[in-house]
Amino acid sequence: MEIEFKVKEKENYTLVHFELNGTIIPEILKKLKPPKVNSTKGVVLSGRGPIWLYCYLVHHYHPTKFVAIYDPRIGGAIVVESHEQKLEVGEIIEVDKDEL
Repeated sequence: MEIEFKVKEKENYTLVHFELNGTIIPEILKKLKPPKVNSTKGVVLSGRGPIWLYCYLVHHYHPTKFVAIYDPRIGGAIVVESHEQKLEVGEIIEVDKDEL
């Protein structure tokens, strides 16, 4: 498989980390099956990949409570979409870098 996913359940979100096994091409999206998650929680995405892969994953996990993207420069995950009134887009969620 060109993309390996690792999933870790946390109290308020599911951490979905991915690693690429070499270069990937956009056609991979036609057969990609991201891991299932509990939609009553949020999702934090982590991994090094092309922006189009991140866009696909954010769209895929849209039904969850929120989607955030881990940024190692900030040391947390930035909320990019939210259905949770207490959590706004642009907020940062603390993520322990050892969890990645």
